[in-house]
Amino acid sequence: MTDHFDPSEQRLPAEREAALLAALPRQIAHAQAHAPAFAQILKGVDAASVVTRQALAQLPVTRKYELLERQQAQRSQDVFGGFSAVPFGQHMPRVFASPGPIYEPEGKRADYWRVGRALFAAGFRPGELIHNCFSYHFTPAGSIMESGAHALGCSVFPGGTGQTEQQLQAMLDLRPAGYCGTPSFLKIIIEKAAETGVTLPFLRKALVSGEACPPSLRDWFASQGVTAYQCYATADIGLIAYETSAREGLVLDEGVIVEIVRPGTGDLVAEGEVGELVVTTLNPDYPLIRFGTGDLTAVLPGHCPTGRTNQRIKGWMGRADQTTKVRGMFVHPGQVDQVVKRFAEVGKARLVVSGEMANDQMHLHVETAQASEALSTAIEQAVRDITKLRAEVSLVAPGSLPNDGKVIEDARSYK
Repeated sequence: MTDHFDPSEQRLPAEREAALLAALPRQIAHAQAHAPAFAQILKGVDAASVVTRQALAQLPVTRKYELLERQQAQRSQDVFGGFSAVPFGQHMPRVFASPGPIYEPEGKRADYWRVGRALFAAGFRPGELIHNCFSYHFTPAGSIMESGAHALGCSVFPGGTGQTEQQLQAMLDLRPAGYCGTPSFLKIIIEKAAETGVTLPFLRKALVSGEACPPSLRDWFASQGVTAYQCYATADIGLIAYETSAREGLVLDEGVIVEIVRPGTGDLVAEGEVGELVVTTLNPDYPLIRFGTGDLTAVLPGHCPTGRTNQRIKGWMGRADQTTKVRGMFVHPGQVDQVVKRFAEVGKARLVVSGEMANDQMHLHVETAQASEALSTAIEQAVRDITKLRAEVSLVAPGSLPNDGKVIEDARSYK
C-alpha cells in the first residue's frame, strides 16, 4: 500500500507551484464572475495577470470580520454576503453556521473539505470504522470529517459531542479503528473507560482538531495506546494543513495557496517570520481569495521527511487580531503598520501597552539601522496623528524584536 494519499503529495515543488499559479487566474476570474462580493472586492483586477505570488500579494485581504459584515448587510438578499458561487439547491446539499453567525455552504463534490488526505496521514485506511465525535449540528466539523472518511473508503459512526457513557458503549460494541474529534473529548472518553474498568484495545489512532493538542497531551494519548495526529481546518476553507508521522510542523494541503502576512496588513513577511495565515482556496463553490484566517503561524524550511514535498507551517501560534483599547480608544495592528510605512528607514515595529487599566502607557519599539533623535520625534508625531494617542518611542537594531507575530502586546495588569 502506498504511503501517500495520492501522487500529488510527492510532486516536485516547482511542478506544484506551476500548477497552483496556473489555476490562480482562473479561480480569480471565476470568483469575479460568480461571487458578487469578489466582483466588488476585485473590481478592476485583471485576473489573467495574476500569475505570480507577487501579483497575488497586491490583492486585498478579506478577513473573517469583513465576511461577517457583508453577510449581515445582505442577509435578506444573500445570506452568504455574495461570497458563494452556487445557490441553494442541488449544488449545495448543506448549509452550516459558525459563531457570528457566519453561514457557510457545503458543495456536492466528494471530499468537499479535502480532509481525506489528513485522515490518511493519521493512519486511517479503507475498510475501517471511524468514531466521529465532532459536532453534526450548526457547525460543519462533523461533516468535514465524515466526507473525508467516505472519500478514503471508511465507515463512520456519527457520535457527535457529549453523552460520554453512550459514546463509550458504542465504541465497545462497534470497536472502531480510530477517533475523530477534539483532543479534550478523546481524553474524557479514555478517562471514562478507565473509571468504569473497561479497555479500548482496538482504538489505536486519532485525528484531532478544533483546539490545541500540545506534546504533553499527545504523549499522554500515546501512553494509552492511541497515536494522535492534528489537522488544521476551518469552516471557510476546509483543510489547510495536516500533521504527519514526522511530527515536524503541518504539511499544507494540495488545494490551497498560503501566504504569511504582517497582522493588520496584506504585506508578506520575511521567510520564517511569524505572521497571519492568509489562504486562497481553489474551491469553485466558495472561492475565497486571500482570506485572512486571523491565525498566526510561520513557514518551516525544507520538506517533510515522509516524502511529502509541499510547504510546512509551524501550526497555530496565536491570534493575529491584536486590537486593544487604550484610554478608551481602539488601537489595531493596521495603525502600527501605517506608522511604519511613513518611514523608509524603519523595518518592523511592536507596540507595547503597559500600566494598569485607566493608566495606560504606550511604548513603540521600532527596528531601524538609522537611529536618530529626529527620527524618534517624527515617529512619535506619526503615532499621535494616526492613533490620537501619545507613545514613547524606542529605536532598536534590526532583528531585535521577537519573532512571534505580535504587533501589539498588551502587557497591562488587570488586577
